[in-house]
Amino acid sequence: MFVESSAWRCAVALLLLALAATPALAEKKYGPGVSDTEIKLGQTMPYSGPLSAFGTMGRAEAAYFEMINQKGGVNGRKITLLSLDDGYSPPKTIEQTRKLVESDDVFLMFSSFGTPPNTAAMKYLNAKGVPQLLIAATGMKWGDPKAFPWTMAFLPSQRTGTAGYVQYLRKVRPDAKIAVLYQNDDFGKDYLIALKQHLGVEGEKAIVATASYESTDPSIDSQIVTLQSSGADTLFNLASPKFSAQAIRKVFDVGWKPLQFIAYSATSVSSVLRPAGLEKSIGLISGAYVKDPTDPQWKNDAATKEWLTFMKSYYPAGDIADIFNVYAYVNAQLMVHVLTQCGDELTRENVMKQAANLRNLELPMLLPGVKINTSATDYDPIKQLQLMRFDGKEWVRFGEVVGR
Repeated sequence: MFVESSAWRCAVALLLLALAATPALAEKKYGPGVSDTEIKLGQTMPYSGPLSAFGTMGRAEAAYFEMINQKGGVNGRKITLLSLDDGYSPPKTIEQTRKLVESDDVFLMFSSFGTPPNTAAMKYLNAKGVPQLLIAATGMKWGDPKAFPWTMAFLPSQRTGTAGYVQYLRKVRPDAKIAVLYQNDDFGKDYLIALKQHLGVEGEKAIVATASYESTDPSIDSQIVTLQSSGADTLFNLASPKFSAQAIRKVFDVGWKPLQFIAYSATSVSSVLRPAGLEKSIGLISGAYVKDPTDPQWKNDAATKEWLTFMKSYYPAGDIADIFNVYAYVNAQLMVHVLTQCGDELTRENVMKQAANLRNLELPMLLPGVKINTSATDYDPIKQLQLMRFDGKEWVRFGEVVGR
């Protein structure tokens, strides 16, 4: 009888202990901007100003989250994206970012656009411990978790963006005379730095001329004439879309015929190559990491069909030929993946932990072979591109996916 009583008491004690532990195990942890029903994200975008073409990214991301919300959200929580216009002006970016963090109480900043704007906001957000996550900017400074543990980019850095170009140039034109056009801010200067790093000390001597421009300049015609006069046979046109289009057109019009590389962010047929002139764009070389939905190769691809359905249903005003809309779709998809990984621990600390814990992640609209990898010491998610050449109608990819 004593044994039975002791056993019974022991069982009851264990049961009570288990019941007491259950709430702790199921406890939800929330940061600012998160509740049982909502996750509030902030963002700045150039809906106005010289780089307004990129504003489509914010609209496409909002559309993607709308689709996710209609399907039940992320673990039952709807995503609210507060996307404000900063006109690609760093002072305005700071103003809007402060509003989103201090007045709107957002959980994190997601996919804000531009290297100078994000640079302006970076110290503030890191001092506040607010994630500056998956930003739409190409800068080499973002992948520095020791100095800026709350900042991570989405777009491949300039180091990734120029690696394949230099590898190809060494094969086809080892004695090239190089001219470089770049934007006179962190975006353009990082491209020039990365190019020089890949060329090496000896290869850097091949750069015979450089010319910069301001994002507020009306044109870059004079810079192209100056670069042509250097005798260069290779042009790295490392400009933003508007100025890349101007450069392509001017290079053709002055009769200059260099081997021309352009930044992967300036490959849109609709917003860059058509304004420049499709016939004037023949032979351009760039890189890609996402599928181009206008490429006949992906006509029967399930992921591309799904993307086209998304655009038709949730962003009908968006241009399906605009590659920025694909960037936005993939980035929003990645954000949802990270939030899902967080489970019910939606704190700012955990979202950064999960963002830095991505292993060989393959998202449907990434090119085959391009995988997302991050770690606590690696905040550079995409480190692979495939080269492509424009044939007058479409981009044609060639070679293998290359990384750095």
